[in-house]
Amino acid sequence: MIRVLILFFILNFYNPVFSSNKEKIISQMQLTNNLSFNFIQTIDNKNENGKCIIEYPKKIWCAYDNSNKKIIVSNAKSLVIKTSNKGGYYLYPLSKTPLNFLLDKDYLISKMKILEPREIDGKYLNFKFLENDNEINIFFDKKSLNLIGWQTEDVYQNLVITFISSLKINIKIREKIFVLPKQN
Repeated sequence: MIRVLILFFILNFYNPVFSSNKEKIISQMQLTNNLSFNFIQTIDNKNENGKCIIEYPKKIWCAYDNSNKKIIVSNAKSLVIKTSNKGGYYLYPLSKTPLNFLLDKDYLISKMKILEPREIDGKYLNFKFLENDNEINIFFDKKSLNLIGWQTEDVYQNLVITFISSLKINIKIREKIFVLPKQN
């Protein structure tokens, strides 16, 4: 009888804590200062690819591998889209774009804390939230729990799907890449 009581107490008091995937993703994001990755972006059934660097909070630099050498840069306040063949650029307040939310790690973490991820095809975990008429979906690999992409609408109301690969976390980056380009 004493053995049964001892076993009962051990099982009740030794209850190992297993973190959920959501908690692991949040913990991983809290430790992330920047991301570097390759991407494939689909807008209206047109694919573009390139490389990006995100530095939290709210900075991004992306270079597209296309004929017009498009570059996207955010300095945490404004978003610039520059193409070489037009000789100029488009300037948007970052606050008016879905990137304002995607580039804000603390915002994403606060949303993930109150949501439960949806499992997709047994491979992905998805968090979906609405903010200022923006529907934002972020996707994580179920095994590695790494960010693998997102889905939003751009400033022209086009569906934008971004898939990322070759992810590197907390690399050394040069701050000057987030300086907004000057108009030609």
